[in-house]
Amino acid sequence: QVQLVESGGGLVQPGGSLRLSCVVSRFTSDSYAVGWFRQAPGKEREGVSCLSYSGDSPTYADSVKGRFTISRDNAKNTVYLQMNSLKSEDTAIYYCAAYRTYVQTMCVIDPEIYDYWGQGTQVTASS
Repeated sequence: QVQLVESGGGLVQPGGSLRLSCVVSRFTSDSYAVGWFRQAPGKEREGVSCLSYSGDSPTYADSVKGRFTISRDNAKNTVYLQMNSLKSEDTAIYYCAAYRTYVQTMCVIDPEIYDYWGQGTQVTASS
């Protein structure tokens, strides 16, 4: 059973930074794309960013472009989301997700195609 475990959430003042981590276990030798999603109270889940297995073609939601950076270390089976210049509207539960794919150089931010999800980590940007 594939497992994803997020960490790194917390409370930060607006303008601050956080780095989320997601350890992906038990994917064996398959290639997989990864994504970060978030859900704020009373709102639908939103795709934040995704990254292909090869690390090419990171994709970002318009709301986080220029502020967030996704990366991965396949040797450590870990995915990161560096969040800078955080705003109050970034406050949400952030989820890491993954799906198997033979296409190693691109990803898609569509929650429907993601097969595996973490439990989420709370990010709060507030003064």
